[in-house]
Amino acid sequence: MNHGVLLRQLLEPLGVYDLSALWNGSELDAQGLVLDRVCSTLEELSREADLTQAETWGLDRVAALFTRKPVADSAEMMRRALAALLRIGGDSFTLEAINDTISGCGVHAHVDETEEPGTVVVSFPDVPGVPKGFDEISKIIEDILPAHLLVRYYYWYITWEQLEQKIASWQEIEDRKLTWEQLETLVR
Repeated sequence: MNHGVLLRQLLEPLGVYDLSALWNGSELDAQGLVLDRVCSTLEELSREADLTQAETWGLDRVAALFTRKPVADSAEMMRRALAALLRIGGDSFTLEAINDTISGCGVHAHVDETEEPGTVVVSFPDVPGVPKGFDEISKIIEDILPAHLLVRYYYWYITWEQLEQKIASWQEIEDRKLTWEQLETLVR
């Protein structure tokens, strides 16, 4: 937005000022430039102060409130993770509440109870294999879950049947130069 132009448009109907004169035009341009900067700063402040819109330093400020920073690949994932951590409260120990807040680790995670008392299984439905940054992710998950629970992690990989549907021959694997880790997580 160019506030210099807006100032001219506001003053023009008055007919009092010679807006084409150098001294009036330059002054309006200078004042407009300052107003443009103020407007830009206020827009940034408004965006970064709102967790649902923050992109940079606003996310860092909210993340600084927690002991551990969620592992997230994008600003959107970081916003979701921080929002989940902010939802943790005194009544967050039901399975439903834990599953609501467990994404505070930065990736979609899911907790299930097992037949074995005091044991839960944590899985990552959207991430084949071990998620990137798993060391930090597991620390955040174990901070969220009640301390008396034994946590087991469940990882999933491509099946041979799925692999046969995606790749016609071993030669194709060699041509694509896939490592074993890339091959076993080739689900998309």
